[in-house]
Amino acid sequence: MKNSNILKDGNSIEFKTGAWRARTPSHSKEKCKNCMMCVPFCPEACIKQEDNILVGIDLDYCKGCGVCSKVCPFGAIEMKDNND
Repeated sequence: MKNSNILKDGNSIEFKTGAWRARTPSHSKEKCKNCMMCVPFCPEACIKQEDNILVGIDLDYCKGCGVCSKVCPFGAIEMKDNND
């Protein structure tokens, strides 16, 4: 088992923390206008974009806080319970 202690700053990227979440964001490409409002609000920098196009959400590190879905003016990110 890998040591999971965070002994120095900046090493938390080494540990996948996405398993903590109870809800998962679901991104709709059809609804998304690529306004990128969600990007600066994500506390874990999980929203990935390339050339101003949202290309995905890094679920390895997403904690399921739902901030991205709250700030999206187009309803393109929806939070789903993990039991669904």
